[in-house]
Amino acid sequence: MSIVYIVSAPSGSGKSTLVNELFKVVKHLDFSISYTTRHPRGSEQNGKEYFFVTKEQFEAMIEAEEFLEYANVFGYYYGTAKRFLRDAEARGNDLLLDIDVQGAQQVKKCIPDAASIFILPPDREKLEWRLRNRGLDSEDVIRRRLDTARREIENYSKYDYILVNERLERATDELKAIVLAERIRRSGDKPSTEESRLLEIARSCCLYQARERVRPILESFGALGGLDAN
Repeated sequence: MSIVYIVSAPSGSGKSTLVNELFKVVKHLDFSISYTTRHPRGSEQNGKEYFFVTKEQFEAMIEAEEFLEYANVFGYYYGTAKRFLRDAEARGNDLLLDIDVQGAQQVKKCIPDAASIFILPPDREKLEWRLRNRGLDSEDVIRRRLDTARREIENYSKYDYILVNERLERATDELKAIVLAERIRRSGDKPSTEESRLLEIARSCCLYQARERVRPILESFGALGGLDAN
């Protein structure tokens, strides 16, 4: 049975970079490419970053129950096709889903043992800098993304693991540790010295360990709902 990993983060948190780094160092892991009705940005290619389809095509897939999850974000559909999980299982691989908070909740309902990981920026100021620095969005879109980020991070307590992407190398090591630790834990085998080290790193990222680390980030966004959830 494949392990399903859910990775979510506010736009601009460096999630794509982290996931790309993860695939360089972890084997037997498939990536689910989402379907979307939005248009390609910059150098994005169909079938690489996303499968770009029309609204009519997407809704036909909804009608045919082809999605594991889907959501409407900023007026565009995004969804994960069930076929990616079937294909991963056929190859004996695990599956990583790069999806938003809405999608994560849907997947957790149908796959309760999926391992969910939420990636946070160090604070609001750094997220705003990243959004502006990449030069993809208008001022209105940047403000909307920051507001959406505030609402999204209030859901951090619904995830199993929390990563703060302040330094890429450290965040990559933590993400790798989480993925491998889930495999070790579910194997039932006695861990080696190296595996015990990975388990300890992953444990430090568990929700109950990360609350104090997350608090100042929530405060920087004014995400009081997230603080109340503690």
